[in-house]
Amino acid sequence: MSDIIPTPPVPRVPVRGGGTFPVRRIFCVGRNFADHAREMGAAAPASKAERGVPVFFHKPADAIVTGDANVPYPPGTNDLHHEIELVAALGVDAPAGELSREAAEALVLAYGVGLDLTRRDLQGAAKAKGLPWDTGKGFDHSAPISELVAAADVGTLDARTLTLRVNGDVRQHGALHDLIWDVPDILHELSKLYALKAGDLVFMGTPAGVAALVPGDAFVASLDGVVELHGRITG
Repeated sequence: MSDIIPTPPVPRVPVRGGGTFPVRRIFCVGRNFADHAREMGAAAPASKAERGVPVFFHKPADAIVTGDANVPYPPGTNDLHHEIELVAALGVDAPAGELSREAAEALVLAYGVGLDLTRRDLQGAAKAKGLPWDTGKGFDHSAPISELVAAADVGTLDARTLTLRVNGDVRQHGALHDLIWDVPDILHELSKLYALKAGDLVFMGTPAGVAALVPGDAFVASLDGVVELHGRITG
């Protein structure tokens, strides 16, 4: 049986060295840096034993923006915020069942850096009413992402940092060793809820310093020493 509409293109992320990564799903982690949790008015765990369970949400696969392209300012908001994040790209399907840390880490093919763009006013209004805040997170062009770099070339993540500059000024800077849940932790927790597959992306959460972007702002997000993402907000 033939399709009754044209088949939508598969969103793809460039990979350093050649080829592309077809995106299946985008998982996102909320409140994964203690300093960001506090700036958003949430309690931050004093130790790993007190961290509870992570907060997850989704973005549509076609929310990605690649190739250092311009990012249009989204409709419906007057308060667009940046959130720089490490992005993990899964290269193989997970085995059935709950993953160990070792099995979880083996799923990662590559890493990149991305922005979890957020319509903060819509998110805040939904949270105040106890409603889902999908419209604040899962909108068109809300996931700019760099090219992906093979995990073997990135090395130990604990030694890496994230930095976001807007118009040349540092807005966010955080060390990945400060993640409340690291990549194996997050994949372990996700495996309790979802069947993880090759093509999944995981945005790992942001450090403190989130703030507004306006049309004309130029940004450079970097997984320091590994890869950069460049872009500009357009009106």
